[in-house]
Amino acid sequence: MANIEVLSSEIVNQIAAGEVVERPAHLVKELIENSLDAGSDQILIEVSEGGRNIRVQDNGGGILSNELDKALQRHATSKIRKTNDLWNLSTFGFRGEALASAAAVSKLTLKSFERHEKKASQIHSKFGVISEIKPSSQSVGTEIKIEDLFDNVPARLKFLKSETGEIGQIKSVVKALALANPTVEFKLICNGDLQLFYGKKTGHLDRAKDVLEKQNVFETKGTYGSFKCHAVFSSPHEVAKTSKQIWIFAQNRWIQDRSIQAAVMDAFRSLLMHGEFPFAVIYVECDPSEIDVNIHPTKSQVKFQNASGAFKVVQNTLRYALEKAPWLGGRGAASVSNTALGNLPAFEDHAHQNETVLYSSAPVENLRFNDHSFNQTQFKSKSYNPSISDLAELRIDNPTQASGYWSSLQIIGQAHLTYIVCQKEDRLVFVDQHAAHERVVYESLMQSWREKNFEIQNYLFPLAIDLNEEKVEALIQSQQIISDLGFEIEQLGPSAIGIKSAPAIIKDSGLPLVFDNMASEILQNGGSFAIEKKVSDLFATMACHSVVRAGQSLSIAEMHELLKSMDQFTLSSFCPHGRPVSVEKSFVELEKLFGRIN
Repeated sequence: MANIEVLSSEIVNQIAAGEVVERPAHLVKELIENSLDAGSDQILIEVSEGGRNIRVQDNGGGILSNELDKALQRHATSKIRKTNDLWNLSTFGFRGEALASAAAVSKLTLKSFERHEKKASQIHSKFGVISEIKPSSQSVGTEIKIEDLFDNVPARLKFLKSETGEIGQIKSVVKALALANPTVEFKLICNGDLQLFYGKKTGHLDRAKDVLEKQNVFETKGTYGSFKCHAVFSSPHEVAKTSKQIWIFAQNRWIQDRSIQAAVMDAFRSLLMHGEFPFAVIYVECDPSEIDVNIHPTKSQVKFQNASGAFKVVQNTLRYALEKAPWLGGRGAASVSNTALGNLPAFEDHAHQNETVLYSSAPVENLRFNDHSFNQTQFKSKSYNPSISDLAELRIDNPTQASGYWSSLQIIGQAHLTYIVCQKEDRLVFVDQHAAHERVVYESLMQSWREKNFEIQNYLFPLAIDLNEEKVEALIQSQQIISDLGFEIEQLGPSAIGIKSAPAIIKDSGLPLVFDNMASEILQNGGSFAIEKKVSDLFATMACHSVVRAGQSLSIAEMHELLKSMDQFTLSSFCPHGRPVSVEKSFVELEKLFGRIN
């Protein structure tokens, strides 16, 4: 066995650089965060050769001349004094590793003008060899110039992506930090060309419009316990092809968090088609003692003490706003602000609706209906097939679309026995009759489920379901939530539960899948979302197969009744599978097509 020796400072610094500076974008992020901590409100970033050459200039408070050499040492920081400071952080570059790591793997020049000292100084490092402190001509703030990044670690160079790929990552970093800091001006120059410029804004909504390049966006706020959520989001009509347009921030730090991303997608359930993602910017805040921001060298991940609380505040805040369908009230408007303050009334583990097969982990066929009826008259047939005339009898206790947008449309007729052709003020509106009826029927089924208008089947002997011990414990601890969904359970052993009663509309053979998925959801997100998702999948399938079809003739009265029923649900703009219900064409567009106007 080889002898144990203490590593040299050169090797230690290169190891640290490999953790903190995995690629140029990580270094750019660290340098910008240092500028933000210095109180800068103007930050210039210049990069070339895919980020191997970087210059960051700010107008912050600067560094004292006699501390420049400390700034290039590992674990040297002005932001931590004692252990407890780690749990009450309000700064970004608290680790004190970024400059030291960069200095170890590049030619680095640090110039700074300390505003109180009124003196400019500079220091230079060549792959870890630090020069003496010298006077500088710097007139404001701090400038950090990095050249030949990774020249002394060829192995690291091999793992860099193409210049275009690395520049793309740097752009993402600048966009993220701009979203987190709307009152700061950001300018990014790549290979001499101005790529991004974000002037100072007063709030997150205006900054999001610039970064997302979307003017028709909305915002909402909500709280849950100690958690606060501020969300900026697009209409479901405007979607992205990847999840990259979901930006997540915790304590104003840009992070990657699958759970919160899942909360966003869950909030948009039944509003997006498969492969579609929303534009959304999510800001989560909580008590500093309830979050650990020090679990990853690049600070791209955090750990919440109450992860389910973070999930709930995002999912409920965003869903609450989406169910108000602000894009309907803001037709033609640049932006509509929708703010929900306080603890939202929808904040319950079981208050989930409108789920679709899009996010289901198992096929709908695994869970089927029994031959039992709902208590409402319109649900008493096994082959549920509601007609348009049945819609007039639907009972909606709290109509959510008081404006009557759909019923206010003037019906012109039916096109291709598929589309209801309407007009309203300055536009033509084409409504897909199948998608519209599908949403109405689906919502009425979901309402009956939420209002517990279904029969409960009590079993003479409990139905035993085998699960692992962790899942059994999770289910037993959530018995009250589960009972609200119509199930009564008991523990039969360390790895088994018994179902004493269940909604009669669900077959016994589907219960093992329901409870296995439910337990997984509870362990991951702290809430029993799985049962609602499975039931919603079934309702979406039922609605799809039981409503009016394309090619079916409708009378004017039937078309009017359908549009009127749509006003009872704010999300009538989309079928349960996320397809749009209507398409609009403004008269201005038509006049341009006919050459009436230019």
